[in-house]
Amino acid sequence: MRKILVLLTIILPFNFIIAQNTTSPLLAADVVKQEQWVDSVYNSMSVDEKIGQLFMVRAFSNQGLKHENIISQLIMNQHIGGIIYSTGGPVAQAKLNNRLQELSKTPLLIGMDAEWGLNMRLDSTFAFPWNMTLGAIKDNKIVEQVGYHIGEHCKRIGVHFNFAPVVDINTNPLNPIIGNRSFGEDKDNVTEKALAFMKGMQDAGVLANAKHFPGHGDTETDSHKTLPTINFDEKRIDSVELYPYRELIKHGLSSVMVAHLNVPALESRSGFPSSISKHIVTDILKDSLGFKGLIYTDALEMKGVSEFSEPGNIDLAAFLAGNDVLLISEDVPKAIQKIKEAYETEVITEERLAHSVKKILMAKFKVGLHDFKPIETENLVEDLNRISDQLLYETAIENAITVVKNKNSILPIRKLESKKVAYVKLGDDDGSPFFKELQKYTKVHEVSAENLDELITKLKAYNTVVVGFHRSNDHPWKDYKFTDIELVWLYEIARNNTVILDAFVKPYALIDIDTFENIDGLVVSYQNSKTAQEKSAQIIFGSVPAKGVLPVSIQDAYKFGDGISYNTLSNLSYSIPERVGMDSKRLSKIDSVAQYAVDQEMTPGIQLLVARKGKVIYNKNFGRHTYGKDAEPVKFNDIYDVASLTKILATLPLLMEMEEKGVVSLDTKLSEILPDYENSNKANVTLKEMLSHYAKLKPWIPFYFATLDSTKHPSIKYYRKAPTADFNIKVADELYLRKDYVDSMQVIIRDSELLSRLRYRYSDLPYYILKKYIEGYYNKSLSELVQDHFYKSLGANYTTYNPSSKFSNKNIVPSEDDRYYRYQIVQGYVHDMGAAMQGGVGGHAGVFSNANDVAKIMQMYLQKGYYGGKRYFKTETLDKFNTCYYCDNDNRRGIGFDKPQLGDSGPTCGCLSMTSFGHSGFTGTYAWADPDEEIVYVFLANRTFPSSDTNTLLKENIRTEIQRLIYESIID
Repeated sequence: MRKILVLLTIILPFNFIIAQNTTSPLLAADVVKQEQWVDSVYNSMSVDEKIGQLFMVRAFSNQGLKHENIISQLIMNQHIGGIIYSTGGPVAQAKLNNRLQELSKTPLLIGMDAEWGLNMRLDSTFAFPWNMTLGAIKDNKIVEQVGYHIGEHCKRIGVHFNFAPVVDINTNPLNPIIGNRSFGEDKDNVTEKALAFMKGMQDAGVLANAKHFPGHGDTETDSHKTLPTINFDEKRIDSVELYPYRELIKHGLSSVMVAHLNVPALESRSGFPSSISKHIVTDILKDSLGFKGLIYTDALEMKGVSEFSEPGNIDLAAFLAGNDVLLISEDVPKAIQKIKEAYETEVITEERLAHSVKKILMAKFKVGLHDFKPIETENLVEDLNRISDQLLYETAIENAITVVKNKNSILPIRKLESKKVAYVKLGDDDGSPFFKELQKYTKVHEVSAENLDELITKLKAYNTVVVGFHRSNDHPWKDYKFTDIELVWLYEIARNNTVILDAFVKPYALIDIDTFENIDGLVVSYQNSKTAQEKSAQIIFGSVPAKGVLPVSIQDAYKFGDGISYNTLSNLSYSIPERVGMDSKRLSKIDSVAQYAVDQEMTPGIQLLVARKGKVIYNKNFGRHTYGKDAEPVKFNDIYDVASLTKILATLPLLMEMEEKGVVSLDTKLSEILPDYENSNKANVTLKEMLSHYAKLKPWIPFYFATLDSTKHPSIKYYRKAPTADFNIKVADELYLRKDYVDSMQVIIRDSELLSRLRYRYSDLPYYILKKYIEGYYNKSLSELVQDHFYKSLGANYTTYNPSSKFSNKNIVPSEDDRYYRYQIVQGYVHDMGAAMQGGVGGHAGVFSNANDVAKIMQMYLQKGYYGGKRYFKTETLDKFNTCYYCDNDNRRGIGFDKPQLGDSGPTCGCLSMTSFGHSGFTGTYAWADPDEEIVYVFLANRTFPSSDTNTLLKENIRTEIQRLIYESIID
């Protein structure tokens, strides 16, 4: 008999635990060990220690020693069970937490409000999107990932319970405390998002908390300040407000926070807070919904409950109602005394006390406090601000931004050649990231004025106006509304212009707009973070698809779930390396190489850009325009003389276009397109041969040299300081060439001797010849043609010949202090002498650009002639020109394009595909595209300043060393 009793003693607890396993979310993987630990700790406690476990007090990591001593006394004297951390910093909190845990006999359960991450309370930590933003995302896996990342952050800093997710269904736009903290107005969407968030966080090992029970979504007052009332009937509350709780409980919700609300349908006593209502906490939450996890009160210091009764009494009432954990009591010692008195008078039974304390201990075991380890502070800040977090934030924002209205398909903005775009900023927060991102796609001017009439007048010069409404992104309770004046301005702007309104606030801001009739495009971007502004600009220009849907209705105008989707236009977007399978740390090695080049005076400055899979993932500037601390620093909108990149950025695309149209073929001979060449030694040279640099043409002809006098200065025979009818080709400031000399240059080329043997020999001369032909065919200058055919529609607004007529010298990087021809600093004029003698417009040189614009053109090539929703060339055309026709003759060149080396040395790092192509320029420029790895690499420099005599940049292989580092950064 005794053996049977012993056996039953062993079996029954185990069976009890297994039975509980389907209902209690607090059970650990090893339920037997958990129960043993819980019973052992509980049985070793005094009554005071048991009661102390019920209390979770607030601590700050930024309030000094006096505050820490107060918390320490509560731990040692009142035996509190947990701490909810508020504001401070991560390292300070970790250190404080380690000290406080060391004081506590029973390890402390740590909680935080980290609804959108630790940044809700702590500086130097990561802020994920607010719930309203997440509510706009269709893909709940993204929300799950956000929950997981937040859980990882909480766990890293020693937080066991995150008081999230908020599951309030925000059906009242005027709700002052929930709003952005809610996933939206639809119970199914809120529940799906909350489930995903909870799953992610609990998978990371941090326990979730659904709040604010029984539902705080339809209130117009703040329970921190007063007792809000929920006036719905019981049926409505059960079907809507309680729905998320019911579903989350089914899926293992760890805890619930009970709000301080007046809910007449659920509590008959007038003005009686829900947090101390036994019917709401026990009968509904515990019994009806079958919840077995921890039940927290909302903060007991809040006016919604603290004014109902005195400190101590309110804590006792909350415990008697069925709550397990009493959060932020106004007076812990008094509250413990009240609960102990109730215990001693059997108002509270041992069973009731054990019920809550053992649940708390179960939670402590589940989060690992039976084997507590202090928080490691090394690399803590870095661990809480990972690249993977930024990657996820970016993905979430992209998926959330919602295109609500798209009249006449104004979005995404296309046909850039016909667009004159203005940006008007409304709101009191920064909109510069949005404006700068817009400018990456086309020419955009910010327009502002002191009064409305002046603004309307200025906007007449534009046919598209983007209005950005920017309010603070500091926290979700910040003011989000338009001012009355802003509403008037918006109405008038829209009445007089084609308008795209982009609201970087929660959708409720749009409720105050009386009519959307004149607003052509409407975008809701939800938050005014830098990433949200950048991604929204990318969506507006179609480099990122539109995917989001409204999580709430905007009165009768737009309903929950509304959202217009569209795909990308295949133009460049901007992201981080990990988004395209590259490693940021490895890629950052580029910085030191580029800086070394500048420090060693190989070039005064550099613009560097790397794109992969259609995303620019590295774009930095180094150095200055010239040497010297007072020189202008290199900026993104500065433009460089790209030298021979002109060949593939201007002449070649025009020729490809003509070849595709059948005007010429690669086998076309010079004599067939230029009659002057019929009797020349070049009559039978084909386009294929000369553009492959396989036609025995001289590398170059120093035309300028023949125009110098005996002192090696510009001869009066050929030049004047001021323009005249006969001397009107502007070479540089106060230097005008005789107008007939351009024709003389063509004659010199035609009549020049060929090299003695056929071999690969790089030559500029084909591009002089093609310039003459192309301009003659179209009867337009090369500069006009390339603008009209390519640059304008590509949005390459920083790409041009003769930049001085369009840009300030502050944005034009000088190329040389010329002491052999022009005798001046060459700035705003082409460096190449032959191009300068053609008025700055050469087929081989003359184009100025910045890295971003060059990347657009290279990306168009990479995408086989397609970019920004427009097809410039057929795929087969690109393939035809990107072919090495004379590789067997030791000539690596394609048609116009340079190609990787065939041997050990050449124009690349030797570490990329033979399908890749590009070009380099005399001033230090370099552009390369690789179809296999989908990489575009642009390097712009002015290594020729102050003198072009030495080329250390080339000798030290700076450009190709950077290229090697790019390829070593590929991880996927």
